[in-house]
Amino acid sequence: MAKLETTLQGNFDEILTRIQKGIMGGSISATMEDASDFSDGYSRCSVRVFERYSWIGSNRVSLSVTLFQGENGVIRLSAITSGGSQAMFFKFNTFGEEAFLDKLRALL
Repeated sequence: MAKLETTLQGNFDEILTRIQKGIMGGSISATMEDASDFSDGYSRCSVRVFERYSWIGSNRVSLSVTLFQGENGVIRLSAITSGGSQAMFFKFNTFGEEAFLDKLRALL
């Protein structure tokens, strides 16, 4: 599992669109598995779950991205990858997870 947490500046909708288009366009096997959006007053939250095939790891990896904007307008991002390991009881070969997260880093 790999994780990225950061604070962003800009327009919430533009950032979300850039992430979605960038992840989907970054790999022929990328899919958006599901999405969730909700708001309460001035606060907003969007969750996206992507999946793709990792040639490096010969497996599928997922990337969950959460964008949150509170009343103060600050946008926070949390992204977590999963599924890149081939072992039954411990994790090894997590290159695909890191590569998926690196794609997101490049978009930000």
